[in-house]
Amino acid sequence: MKRQLVLENGASFIGEGFGSSSEMKGEVVFNTGMTGYQELITDPSYCGQIVTMTYPLIGNYGINRSDNESARPSISGLIVKEVSKTPSHWQKEKSLSEWLDEYDVPGIEGIDTRKLTKIIREHGTLRGKIVSADADPSAVAEQLKKWPLPTDQISRVSTKSAYVAPGSGARVVLVDFGAKQGILRECIKRNLDVVIVPYQTSAHDILKLNPDGVLLSNGPGDPKEVPEAIDTVHELLGKVPLFGICLGHQLFALASGANTVKMRFGHRGVNHPVKNLRSGKFVITSQNHGFTVEPESLVGTDLEITHRAINDGTIEGLRHTKYPAFSVQYHPEASPGPDDSQDLFDEFLSMIESNKKEGASLA
Repeated sequence: MKRQLVLENGASFIGEGFGSSSEMKGEVVFNTGMTGYQELITDPSYCGQIVTMTYPLIGNYGINRSDNESARPSISGLIVKEVSKTPSHWQKEKSLSEWLDEYDVPGIEGIDTRKLTKIIREHGTLRGKIVSADADPSAVAEQLKKWPLPTDQISRVSTKSAYVAPGSGARVVLVDFGAKQGILRECIKRNLDVVIVPYQTSAHDILKLNPDGVLLSNGPGDPKEVPEAIDTVHELLGKVPLFGICLGHQLFALASGANTVKMRFGHRGVNHPVKNLRSGKFVITSQNHGFTVEPESLVGTDLEITHRAINDGTIEGLRHTKYPAFSVQYHPEASPGPDDSQDLFDEFLSMIESNKKEGASLA
């Protein structure tokens, strides 16, 4: 079945359809990962986006029950050079195409993904739509230009009610802006008593849970679209240790008086090098974000930069100089990607323990 990808700038690509036969539009982005397609397809941070995979063969190990980062695919569409027709792995339960069809996610293969990636790198992320091959690309492009990008992604992927992942250790409230299961797994591994709450939960209600620490999760979209979350983080600062990941990092920066800006094409992949400015060490990180903290906006705040991206120098980590709070732009839980940075969860736990001791000594 021939399908077509149309971009808002008028560019179009003809390929073969797989997955669902429905038409779908979204912000077209690219990911450079060679593996981990199931994790990224189910990463809520991709809500509302059509993802282009730069690695040429995707789906070769199929889909299994273990690698989901949320209950279902979060992407609006998938673009690949070639989708595997005969996946092979001992855990495989179904093919990538079958799985996407079940959840009404369209895919297109056989297009020049290298050319598409170059267009995105040059022009930035673009609105796009997967349509039938005989659709008029100029008419579709005009529709896309008038289509406002969605701003409700966080409300679509956040939990609707609080729930608990019990443990006998410190109590951590995980604010769910679109949290990946990998974050929860790292908390459970450390026997933390985790309460997962919806993104709009107030600071008052969070503090009523008597947390030892608060974890701000990853999530989709522009952090400025959730001003209530910025207010919540601002109110929590100084009252409880904080750790922000990805979108949580951006919200932490905004709540501390800094600013965020949209990147041209963002960071999406599993091999982004980052330097820890305190230790001088380098780590390879998993990343998925389209916004970044503006360095100039840190002037006059109580934030200091702790990590920098090697490729473009963007801010990858922050620490509050007065309160027990820090954040990273990348994904220390990986899923997919390297586990170089999982010790940040231990750093958060140490911060919680130190804060408890200081509180006890003051009492």
